[in-house]
Amino acid sequence: MSGEQILFWLFAILACAGAIGVVVNQVVVRMAVSLIVCLASVSALFFLQNADFVGAVQLMVYVGGTIILLIFGIMLTSSSPFSKIESSPAEGFLAAGIGALFLAIIAFTVTQVNWEQQSAMVSAVSPTHAVESGYNPEADGNTSRPLAMSFLGLRPDQGGNAPGYLLPFEIVSVHLLVVLVGAAYLARTKRRAASEA
Repeated sequence: MSGEQILFWLFAILACAGAIGVVVNQVVVRMAVSLIVCLASVSALFFLQNADFVGAVQLMVYVGGTIILLIFGIMLTSSSPFSKIESSPAEGFLAAGIGALFLAIIAFTVTQVNWEQQSAMVSAVSPTHAVESGYNPEADGNTSRPLAMSFLGLRPDQGGNAPGYLLPFEIVSVHLLVVLVGAAYLARTKRRAASEA
């Protein structure tokens, strides 16, 4: 087993353990720490696959922005850093059902991809071809304009349209909105509990 494979399995196990820790823990701070471990491990997996841009976005947006926002939300809205989130067994079964459905969708998607064809397509593209297909001179860099156009689903460097990459960034913005709403909900819950006491 090579060093890269060892790192892959290490970060994959850490990502899974962090995800399980988020679900199992009821103490909010421990959940946040487990989420940091999970998201940082996923970012490391992206870096291992030479997806530097996605790994950096994962670190900046999810680990950096979301976790800091979550921790500040906890520190500003909670009287105790070790406050608990109580959930009923029905909510646990509902979450397990949604998780199983999501796992089935991912498994179905992975089995429908022709991985041999994808591997052949990736190996057919050489780094020199990627540099020659850019719009700018090589000294100016050739990544920003093709990257921006691919967000919109346009790939003139490959002779046509391609799937748009704008959707992941929209998902990130919706995710940040949900985190803000959650922080506001925590603050409102604390104010309501303080006024009732």
